Amino acid sequence: MRATFYSEYGGPEVLRTGELPDPKVGPGEVLVRVRSASVNPVDWKVMSGGLDPVMDATFPVVPGWDVAGVVERVGFDTPEVSPGDEVVAYARKDVVHGGTFAELVTVPVRAIAYKPKSLDWDAAAGLPLAGLTAQRALAAVGLTDGDTVLVHAAAGGVGALAVQVARALGARVIGTASPANHDFVASLGAEPVAYGDGVVDRVRALAPAGVDAVVDLVGGVLDVTTAVLRDGGRHASIADGSVAEAGGRYVWVRPDGPGLAALADLADGGHLSVPVARTFGLDEVADAFRLSMDGHTRGKIAIRVSE
Repeated sequence: MRATFYSEYGGPEVLRTGELPDPKVGPGEVLVRVRSASVNPVDWKVMSGGLDPVMDATFPVVPGWDVAGVVERVGFDTPEVSPGDEVVAYARKDVVHGGTFAELVTVPVRAIAYKPKSLDWDAAAGLPLAGLTAQRALAAVGLTDGDTVLVHAAAGGVGALAVQVARALGARVIGTASPANHDFVASLGAEPVAYGDGVVDRVRALAPAGVDAVVDLVGGVLDVTTAVLRDGGRHASIADGSVAEAGGRYVWVRPDGPGLAALADLADGGHLSVPVARTFGLDEVADAFRLSMDGHTRGKIAIRVSE
């Protein structure tokens, strides 16, 4: 199969595109022919060796944990799906090795959901990791109908989905973003506020009694979180492990087929869209990583693997 891979830790310069052996399909696994994948910051952080203390890697590594594609073959005792089914998955495994920036990838069936019919391949590929991260963070703060939640970095890949999921739960959403992204954040259903100096006053102006919950998707904002949270409020972060010391919850996304299916239902019900900022080819992953590393992309970056 054709794939993009790296054989040592480093920056985008270590990426190569070429032929690798097709993956073996184990019991309870599904072989997916990849139509699109998407880039997440964790992909290039893993490539730099950032997760080496907690996850083993077997080189060469094919990066990528998001996939949208068609079931090519199933392993033993896998009645949940059939060849030809269109699926999506957050395909992270216990060892960093066989990712989704390839023509073929194996995925545990427990991580699989049917592709939302309302999303094209690129948008569908952008749903799993970001959507499940947003879903898990909102669940961690126990968000319910009628709550007011502050979403830090509401215009980002995870933030845009967190706003929409929170709105679907019946919450009022305030979202921090740069002024250039305020119209975009408002279009998702949130009340935008500029981050930076004075953000606490701006949030308090919208929620004088404080917000019920805060979801931090960027890190480095714990002081803002604690300043705007009402007494008894809940908060979680995907980027700052120190939140636990302030009574919050540090969240790390997990593969979750049922959770992903619920997100797909929201998309097909008209409650969730996945903005795609730009699409690259399989031989352009290094450029896609550089764009992601720049940190100013609004929406997801897709990798188109096949038509």
